[in-house]
Amino acid sequence: MENVEEGRDDPRVRMWAPVCRAVALLLGPYAEVVLHDPETDRVLEIWNPMASRRPGDPSLLGELDELDPSARDVYGPYEKLLADGRRLSSVSAVLRDARDLPSAVLCINLDRTPLEQAAAVLSAFGAPTVQSPEPLFEQDWSERIQHVIGTYVRETGRPVERMTRQDRLAVLGRLDEARVFAVRRATPAVAGALRVSRSTVYGLLAELRAPSAKDRQP
Repeated sequence: MENVEEGRDDPRVRMWAPVCRAVALLLGPYAEVVLHDPETDRVLEIWNPMASRRPGDPSLLGELDELDPSARDVYGPYEKLLADGRRLSSVSAVLRDARDLPSAVLCINLDRTPLEQAAAVLSAFGAPTVQSPEPLFEQDWSERIQHVIGTYVRETGRPVERMTRQDRLAVLGRLDEARVFAVRRATPAVAGALRVSRSTVYGLLAELRAPSAKDRQP
């Protein structure tokens, strides 16, 4: 226990404790912050411990020897694994004194479990869906209207309120091909979905269905 008390009274702990506490508070309870003594290879202090390590325990800093620094005195992020199977992303930084000699090593170990769980949930929501059973939705013309317009919006990146006249003609052409307008109540629904008046829809449909000058030539 003497090593523990000596470590906590160490001037390096007093100097870096506010930084370590700040990181632990920001990322806690998912981050373990450890301050090591590189000379004695002992733990000086630890915040949010994830394992059984305590101040005064061996640091085992030799694990950093084979790593290439991504910047001067900064190692990582690199992966570590706890005995319970949790994966950590770790970063270690050598803290130097006024003589530019290594004074302490700061290690931050971030538990990736919450991120992996969140990614799994998002992946599940984004899983591919099967096509709607046609017999169930064949008569659902309102669903067909939403599908056709929504597909066009996704393809062009333009919401309905920013559609041009040519956009609306293209959408109405698709809806006409899908035989939506064979339903008596479809026109008001299309007008509402496109945020235009019914007279606008009727006018565009008439233009769309009118034979072109080329078609009228004998």
